[in-house]
Amino acid sequence: MEITFSLEEINKVAELIVAAQPHKVVLFNGQMGAGKTTFIKQLCKALGVTDATSSPTFSLVNEYEAANNQLVYHFDFYRLKNETEALDMGVDDYLYSGNWCFIEWAENIANLIPETHSTISIEVLPDGKRLLKLN
Repeated sequence: MEITFSLEEINKVAELIVAAQPHKVVLFNGQMGAGKTTFIKQLCKALGVTDATSSPTFSLVNEYEAANNQLVYHFDFYRLKNETEALDMGVDDYLYSGNWCFIEWAENIANLIPETHSTISIEVLPDGKRLLKLN
């Protein structure tokens, strides 16, 4: 699935992605500033999260409760030095919990990612719109 959208359309695009029923472990790719965290916030909203959401850059993971008692884990592994740090925090327990796991900078834990996952790539286009690809 490929979608080109403006930031004003981000809510609608997040709802389309949830409706597409991706795997619950979702990797987010895109350069710094592409809008990965902003899009994850909208996905959380589309899943029924009512709490304020923020980037887990320093905490590595934020946990949210969504509709129907679903849990959403938002990871940011940008500052991770090695995969051992992720293992020490119990990342396997999160990734195989059956809950939503949204992962930024997943390349920093490449060997730990479950085989079954989805990937969302976000690219900033010259006109400021975003190109999102869901695989």
